[in-house]
Amino acid sequence: MPAGLISTRETRDRLPSLTGLRFWAALAVVLYHLSRQTGKLPWISDLTWYGRSGVTFFFVLSGFVLAWTYDGKAVPPSVFFWRRFARIWPLMAASVVASVAVWRFMGTEVSLRGVVATLGLVNSWTPEHQYLVGGNPAAWSLSDEAWFYLLFPLVMMLPLLRSTRGRTWCAIALCAASVAVWACGALFDDPAIRLWALDYFPPTRTLQFVLGVVLGLAVKRGWRPPVRLPVAIALVLAGHLALIPWSRAVPDGFWYSPYSASHLLSAPLFALLVAAAAAADLDGRRTGLGGSWMIRLGHWSFAWYLFHEIVIRSLVGHLGRPETQAGTLKIWLLALGISLIVAAMAYYWLEHPLERLLRRLGPGGGTGSRRPARRPRRETLQPAASGAAPPNGEK
Repeated sequence: MPAGLISTRETRDRLPSLTGLRFWAALAVVLYHLSRQTGKLPWISDLTWYGRSGVTFFFVLSGFVLAWTYDGKAVPPSVFFWRRFARIWPLMAASVVASVAVWRFMGTEVSLRGVVATLGLVNSWTPEHQYLVGGNPAAWSLSDEAWFYLLFPLVMMLPLLRSTRGRTWCAIALCAASVAVWACGALFDDPAIRLWALDYFPPTRTLQFVLGVVLGLAVKRGWRPPVRLPVAIALVLAGHLALIPWSRAVPDGFWYSPYSASHLLSAPLFALLVAAAAAADLDGRRTGLGGSWMIRLGHWSFAWYLFHEIVIRSLVGHLGRPETQAGTLKIWLLALGISLIVAAMAYYWLEHPLERLLRRLGPGGGTGSRRPARRPRRETLQPAASGAAPPNGEK
């Protein structure tokens, strides 16, 4: 699932609504896969038929939280990159092992090259199917996240981002570029190449990450969005509701279908949503997203994103694709329940302990371990020259 995968103790404490939002974005992705792989349910499938846009949310959130966390901080690049590696790679590797095991049990051939590319976080750089599905099809977004991490120190040093006017023009340019990139879909005759170029290709998705960075810096420095959280939520829902009649009129195979549009054109709406949620937390307004269970579910969202499709694939392989709505509802409930339990187990037994272990053993770990135990350790990374993840769950 993408960053939205960057989560820090400081950010969790100060901006809890962002953690809560991660659960809802992950749920949209899960329902998207359920609708397309097991069968539709009335209304729910209509609304989440393009729920893969939740990945766009995570990319925006990743940029926002990184900028919020590291603005004005000086942390060696080696520490930053190691912390990002510790955040996303161990659980991703575990999900690849689980995914390959399920595929082999089902008698499906697995591309060794695809698995290696996935583990190397480079699988989204090629349009070949064997690489995109790799060991775990959901892990493609982490290849994009790895690219974002490499760019982040450079993005934060851009002079354009140091002023309010510069950030404003940058945000406008990024939104316009998203529309332009979507329109470029008309240049591709091969639907598979178009899908890769507009959906998987890291430079394309960079627009969403950088938009998150711009908004994160703006909110950190006092800017507040023009609408409050309820309005931002309504705009996101309205945008996805508008996709329903559009999808009935234009099949996904056409470049002007809502499929790619839902990924590229939703970024401004998600950026507004993230900024509005952060502003509500900073201003002390209740959001309904920062309760203990919402925080817990948000923490599980990265693991849920990585493991849910494996669970769906296993259930469909064992039970078959349902032929009735009652059967579809049954497999939906089973998949939701089992995958969420798996996500919780993965978070507590793998993700969280392995991240802590690697951070302690890697660059900067010694310094963090000498701090008083009663004080939360603050993740403070940013290139020193700037002067100025995923929040848990990059997806």
